[in-house]
Amino acid sequence: LKEIEDPNGKVLDTDFHEAITNIPAPSEEMKGKIIDTIEKGYLLGGKILRYAKVVVANKE
Repeated sequence: LKEIEDPNGKVLDTDFHEAITNIPAPSEEMKGKIIDTIEKGYLLGGKILRYAKVVVANKE
């Protein structure tokens, strides 16, 4: 069992992350990136066991 690395500050990758909600971006460079992790994700044998549930900053 392996924990998916902390996605905060990275661009959403739907292969590993599930966007639960989005919020206004606190800054220009955070637009479209992950702001917070609600639930950690896990891999088992290189396959997704559970997607990381995350909050994404709006691009608008």
